[in-house]
Amino acid sequence: MHEEDQEQHDVEIRSLEQPDVIAEEAGIELRQSRSLSRHNQPALTDPKQPNTKPKPIGPLHPRFIALLMPGSVFGVLARLGLGGLTTYPGASIFTLAWVQVMGCFVMGLCLGIREPLSEFYPELYTALTSGFCGSLTTFSSWQLDMFLAWANRTTPGGYNRIWIYDVMDGLTRLLFTLALSVASVKFGIQVSSGAAPMLQRWFKHLGGTVPRLVILVVSTASVVIYVLTIPMYFILSPAYRGKATAALLFSFPGAFSRYYISLKLNPLRKTLPLGTLTVNTLGTLLLCVFYVSERTRGGTLSLTSCVMLKGLADGYCGCLSTISTFASELTTLPKWKAWRYAVLSVLLGQIITVVVIGGAEWGGGVRDIPTCSLKP
Repeated sequence: MHEEDQEQHDVEIRSLEQPDVIAEEAGIELRQSRSLSRHNQPALTDPKQPNTKPKPIGPLHPRFIALLMPGSVFGVLARLGLGGLTTYPGASIFTLAWVQVMGCFVMGLCLGIREPLSEFYPELYTALTSGFCGSLTTFSSWQLDMFLAWANRTTPGGYNRIWIYDVMDGLTRLLFTLALSVASVKFGIQVSSGAAPMLQRWFKHLGGTVPRLVILVVSTASVVIYVLTIPMYFILSPAYRGKATAALLFSFPGAFSRYYISLKLNPLRKTLPLGTLTVNTLGTLLLCVFYVSERTRGGTLSLTSCVMLKGLADGYCGCLSTISTFASELTTLPKWKAWRYAVLSVLLGQIITVVVIGGAEWGGGVRDIPTCSLKP
C-alpha cells in the first residue's frame, strides 16, 4: 500500500509540474476529472447497485458561467486598484508590471492545486483562473503601453530624449513583462503544489464533492454580485463611473467572450492556442479603436460617451485579453513552439497598434491629450 501511495504522489507532482493550460481554458479537464477515481483505483461497488455519482457537466453549464461573473468583477477591481496604488511620481517600475505579476502568481497558485480543486469544485477553479486571473491581467493594455513607449507617448507631449531611449523603454516593457509573467506563474505553482495532497485529503474528508445546496447558494450569489454592478453605476457618485463602475458593467461580457472563444478554438491546435491568440488580438484591436476615439480632433464627445469608452477599454478589452493564460501556455508548450507563439502574439499586437493608432496620429487625426473629459 505504501508503494501505491508513493506512485500516486509521484504522478500528482509530475502533473502539477506540467499543467495543461490549453485544456484548462477549453474546460476539457473539468469534464474528465469527475470520471476518474479519486485514488486512480477501480471503485469497489456492487454492479447491481445504481450509480449515484452525479453526471459531469460541460464547461458551458450555467454553474460555470455564473461563477465567471464575480471572478471578472473582482478581477477588474483588483486591476484598477493595483493600477491606482502603483501609479505615483518616481515609481521604480511601470504600473502594468504589478498587475501582470499578481495575476500570473495567483494563476500559478491555482495551477498548483488544480487536480484536487477541479475535482472537488470545478466551477470554482474556472472562476479563479478564467474569471479572476484572466480579468486581472490584460494583454491589450500591455500592447498599447508598449507602442506608446516606442512612440514616446507615455506622457502628454512625450519626453525630451533621443530615439534610442524610446527603443529601450519599449524593450523594457516587452521583456520585463514576459519574464516577470512567466516567472510568476512558475513561482505560484512551486508555492502551492506542496499543498495539493493536503487539500485532496481535506476535500475527501468533506465528502469529495460540494453539496448541491452550497452550489445553488454560491451560483445565485455570483449572479447577484454582477447584477448589482448595474444599480451601482447609477447610485454611486458620477465621479466613479469613468474610474470603475462603467468598467464593472463590461467585465463579465469580456470574460465570457474570452472563455467561449477559447473553449471553441484552443482545442483545434494543441501547439498553438488559437483561442487565446484570437482574444488577445481582438482585444488589442478594440482597445486601439477606443483609444483613438477618445482623442479624435474636430469634435467633443458627451460625458456619457466618454464614460462608456473608458468602461469598454478597462472592462471589456481588459477582460477579453489576458496575460495569465498566455504566460501559462508559454510554460507548457515545447520551447520553439512557445517562442513562435510569443513572437506571433506580440507581432500581431504591435502591427495593430501601428496601423490603428499610428495611422491616426501620424495623419493628424488624434491629439496627445484625450478629447474626452470624465469629470461630471
